[in-house]
Amino acid sequence: MVKPKIIDTDVHNAIARSEDLLPFLPRVWHEYWKSAGAGYGGGWHSPIGVLRSDAIPPGGGLPGSDPKYMLEHHFQKYGIDYGILTGSGILGISLNPNPDYGNVIATAYNNWLVETWLKVSPVYKGSILVNHADPLAAAQEIDRMAANKDMVQVIMCSGSRMLFGQRFYHPIYEAAERNGLPVAVHPGTEGRGISGAPTPSGYPTSYLEWHNILPTNYMAHVNSLVCEGVFEKFPGLKFVAIEGGIAWLPHLMWRMDKNYKGLRDLVPWLKRLPSEYIKDHIRLTTQPIEEPADNEHLNQIMDMVDAGRTVMFSSDYPHWDFDNPKMALQPIRKDLRQRILVDNAMELYGLYEAPAAITDAEAASVKGE
Repeated sequence: MVKPKIIDTDVHNAIARSEDLLPFLPRVWHEYWKSAGAGYGGGWHSPIGVLRSDAIPPGGGLPGSDPKYMLEHHFQKYGIDYGILTGSGILGISLNPNPDYGNVIATAYNNWLVETWLKVSPVYKGSILVNHADPLAAAQEIDRMAANKDMVQVIMCSGSRMLFGQRFYHPIYEAAERNGLPVAVHPGTEGRGISGAPTPSGYPTSYLEWHNILPTNYMAHVNSLVCEGVFEKFPGLKFVAIEGGIAWLPHLMWRMDKNYKGLRDLVPWLKRLPSEYIKDHIRLTTQPIEEPADNEHLNQIMDMVDAGRTVMFSSDYPHWDFDNPKMALQPIRKDLRQRILVDNAMELYGLYEAPAAITDAEAASVKGE
């Protein structure tokens, strides 16, 4: 058995053209999809865009929308063994005001993902998209899709109307634990659709302001998950905070531990310090990793969050702030790089064996020869 060398835990695959989803969508919803898409509204304007122009496939379409081109442009180029596909432009379906629409779009997307991506190459591993606005339907979708072993986690947007520890969401966690799948959240929908404002004091003015404070929503969700006893109720559950940074977590753990010592009567179901639940159940991804002027400061933060267990490499391909796996972890101590590049993800997703090497015929097919 050959172990994988790199697992990328955040790869954004896109739908090339909106009509590509129609064969997987009941006809009654076709016009809605064609006119509104995922239907969760605006956002903040980025003057540099969000997607890399060099990731546009030769045949056209959005960056990240051609599975064969992505194999060549990303996986083969950097020696990546597996990529966890996290979707693009559709994650916010939970924030559409119509939960029935959110449910059918999630189902259509998951079916499309299997046919369009997972059947192309074993390097692609899928995330089951769910509509967290309807947890019972989300649980049914998890049970339906978990039979496909190339689906390795559940994913939902981090923008929400309620904090994720609240019991409203527990059917999602119960289904995920039942099927042995982690639950991942991805930012970018804060302040959009039917979610609340992205800060307690309202809306930022610019994309820069909004982008800077995205980790505050992750702090709120992790705090909620621990204090509401989610990990006592679902001891097998792992929760992945994608693309939210890392340096916020030590502050949160220290503050939670200190307050727990004086206020533990408010959370009698907790049997351990909050930081212990976090280290056992929360997983983080590297991109966009913080970049202090002194590399040693970053290594100290990695020690504070027990990165040898909790942190996984992600490139965020094909977004503008993409991280090259050959460069992104250079400031991190060598003894941690192996754990972050592959081991933590290998253990979380059960990807212990690298996929078979691509054949010459498959390589030619990827390049369109």
